[in-house]
Amino acid sequence: MYVNKNSTIAISLMTILTLGPAVSLAATYSGEAAALKASALGINVALADTGPLPSGGGNLKTSLASVSLLGLASADALSSTTSGSGTSSQSQSSIANLNLLGGLVAADVVKSNSSASCSGSTAAATGNSEIVGLVAAGQPVLVSNPNLAISLPGGITLRINEQTSSSGGSAGSMTVNGLHVTGPGIDIVVASAHSDITCP
Repeated sequence: MYVNKNSTIAISLMTILTLGPAVSLAATYSGEAAALKASALGINVALADTGPLPSGGGNLKTSLASVSLLGLASADALSSTTSGSGTSSQSQSSIANLNLLGGLVAADVVKSNSSASCSGSTAAATGNSEIVGLVAAGQPVLVSNPNLAISLPGGITLRINEQTSSSGGSAGSMTVNGLHVTGPGIDIVVASAHSDITCP
């Protein structure tokens, strides 16, 4: 009996030394959503911006009832969320009654979604935007494919449903900008949603 106990203890110690402490493998995340980011006329703003998601995940949410930046932008119901847990990371942003650059660009609703997920150790990323009642330079615009670019007066370019993605092996990311307006001294991003994940 005494010998058996010693043998059991020796085997248990050997098992612990061989296997080492248990390692918890988990995904890491990044994400951020912002309803309106603008750099123009000496103004730099980020409104209804969640800020960056911690690498350990969590849930960030922010909103703003309305905004009015004279001559640059006005909008209502600005809202953004970003989160990461388990095998997925996702971000959403939306804005209503949008008016940019004195009416050069306007929309009833702009929403963007992005997500990144793990299937085992393989990452994938997707995203899309929904735009209702878009008008550019007085003309209605119907949006079908991502990354549509329209040239507007004053050397301004409007990009609609702008998507940038990267997936390879264990890492995946997706950024969707509902609208992106650029021109001389102007850079305005509407309803931006970024999601990123690295699989264990």
